[in-house]
Amino acid sequence: MSITHQLRLFVDVVQQGSFAKAATLNNMDNSSLSKQIKKLEETLGVQLLNRSTRSFFLTSAGEDILAEAHVLLASLDNIKGIADSYQSEPKGIIRIVSAVFLGQQYVQPVISCFMQKYPNVQVTLHLDDRKTDIIADHFDLAIRMGKLTDSNLIAKKLAKTNFAIVASKEFLTQHGTPKTPEELVTLPAVIYNNGDVCLDSFKMSRTPHCQEMNHYKMQGNYKVNDVRTMMSATQNGIGYCVIDLFNLERPIDELGLVPLLTDYTLSTQDTGIYAIYPHRKQTLLVSEFINQLKSYIGEPARWEAHIPDYQHMYKQ
Repeated sequence: MSITHQLRLFVDVVQQGSFAKAATLNNMDNSSLSKQIKKLEETLGVQLLNRSTRSFFLTSAGEDILAEAHVLLASLDNIKGIADSYQSEPKGIIRIVSAVFLGQQYVQPVISCFMQKYPNVQVTLHLDDRKTDIIADHFDLAIRMGKLTDSNLIAKKLAKTNFAIVASKEFLTQHGTPKTPEELVTLPAVIYNNGDVCLDSFKMSRTPHCQEMNHYKMQGNYKVNDVRTMMSATQNGIGYCVIDLFNLERPIDELGLVPLLTDYTLSTQDTGIYAIYPHRKQTLLVSEFINQLKSYIGEPARWEAHIPDYQHMYKQ
């Protein structure tokens, strides 16, 4: 194994905080990884890590070498990226992480077409609603919803977020149709909660067609970390829910759902759907995949058609 590969393993051990996690990330067993770190230390002639049975910490030499390893590996990745950008056709491996439902419903169809078009490409797709560290976990691309945060990552917007408040017809028969946000939040809600994100409130105008906004707290006995389960519970009349339209698999009429308070302004709270990648110099493989995904989603996004006349609802 080359010293470059050993340095990557060393960086992974430190970033992951454990030999076990770094070994899993690199499809190795713990003993093989430990041997490679030992060989690296022997090659360099210094100890990088002080180990105990349950933990480790960097030596002074380890801290200095870690800093230089980051620079070296980033330079090597940039060199590979520059070379890849001059290829005439995408090739190689692309590792993608996406939110579960978004990945199942929209990323997977693009991957299928992409691999048929470029048979030499290898794709790894990881579905996880929690926010992952795409650099530490070696992902080339993340498909995420929400607000952009300050980071060294690069983001390309794929689509606007389009929110709606929906409930089943049976739910409205039982509880009545709310006429104001204040009436709505007295009713039971189904709340999405994955640990990182708890969508138990929304921001809406105080009156129809008004710009002055209030925060409203939802009352819900049912919290769930899966979009399909949340939608199923809403269809079953457990409660209303606040959704981004990409959560709709089919037209809203087919799902037996009704949009509520559509004359009010419903804030997107500056969120969007983004393709996020770690290097400013995109490889041809990453840029082509992002372009195909953006084309598949469309403008306006294909999910807006699931609620007829949506463009005239919830306007800010």
